Amino acid sequence: MLRTLTKGARALALFTAVCLAACGGTDETAETEGMGETEPAPQVEQEPTAPATGGMLNPNEATRDELLTVPNLDESLADVLIQGRPFDNMLGVDQVLAGPLDEEQRDSVYTRLWMPIDLNTATAEEILLIPGVGPRMQHEFEEYRPYSAIEQFRREIGKYVDDAEVARLERYVEIR
Repeated sequence: MLRTLTKGARALALFTAVCLAACGGTDETAETEGMGETEPAPQVEQEPTAPATGGMLNPNEATRDELLTVPNLDESLADVLIQGRPFDNMLGVDQVLAGPLDEEQRDSVYTRLWMPIDLNTATAEEILLIPGVGPRMQHEFEEYRPYSAIEQFRREIGKYVDDAEVARLERYVEIR
């Protein structure tokens, strides 16, 4: 029993050290509590900092290197996007990508590369560019116009989809 408890205590201490290291602990080493041993803190690979827009890259602002991290974008497409700047809306971006990429590939791109569309002025075509949005949901987006606050969007669209989907859709929209 003592041996099991010691392993459990050691596992708990290691887990705590990993958590502290992941949270940006200040020490390079983690001392296992009550063991008197010093072990190197596990190296946690950190993801690149996401852009402020819900993890989306703005096609007008993303660097070439950032564009190259987006699924289905190669060097030539990244260069064409950069040369096409500034884009007024996502329809312009879609025009650039529609030739070389099919709809499924563009949907994949739009999970990472997007300019939020205004809920009150976006066209049906712009709304339909949001991955997973079809004609029925596009109609619901338009039905509740004008939106005065994002909370109204959450409430109205939440009648049709769960909270997780509302949060996903919210990444693509704004109210200006």
